Amino acid sequence: MITIAIILKYFPDLTETQIQQFTQLEELYKEWNAQINVISRKDIDELYIRHILHSLGIAKVQPFKPGSRILDVGTGGGFPGIPLAILFPETEFLLVDSIGKKIKVVNGVAEGIGLTNLTAKHMRAEEVKGEFDFIVSRAVTAMPDFVKWVKNKCLKKQRHELKNGILYLKGGDLAEELKDLPKCTLYDLTSYFEEAFFETKKVVHLPLKFKP
Repeated sequence: MITIAIILKYFPDLTETQIQQFTQLEELYKEWNAQINVISRKDIDELYIRHILHSLGIAKVQPFKPGSRILDVGTGGGFPGIPLAILFPETEFLLVDSIGKKIKVVNGVAEGIGLTNLTAKHMRAEEVKGEFDFIVSRAVTAMPDFVKWVKNKCLKKQRHELKNGILYLKGGDLAEELKDLPKCTLYDLTSYFEEAFFETKKVVHLPLKFKP
């Protein structure tokens, strides 16, 4: 059984509150998943690696600064948004999904662990108003389509090491998918995590130019 120990292995400086929140996720997701299936049975047994630690791969590539705003598109059951919101309590997160019952799970889990820096809404990416430092997601569609969904949603002011834009969790060979997006940078998650699950997993960073 994979436990929260795997999170502490890579993020040893968590506060007691963060440890408690990460610990509570397993029971909460099992409860919610029994009502509304958002995670496969195999994955629920490996929640801490396949969903939570995978989501936190984004944090290894680019930690978020206090006061920044992050949009999670197609969040599903709350990934990568919920683990990132726990890790960065002073960063504001908006999680959206076009399927209402998934947002119900996200709100239930967030409420269960007392997350106050996260808002979840049932809506499509194109309907989101406002601008963000980064837009995060986990393989909801091919990258060129995703770019169309979220263009014009990045803040002009840059406050992080990486330029404002997309941080996208994706696996496999991405050469064909990214051939028309030459500004993408790929970060192999094997650089940060040693578990076999991450062998083909990457974070794709694509800067998005601000358009007024």
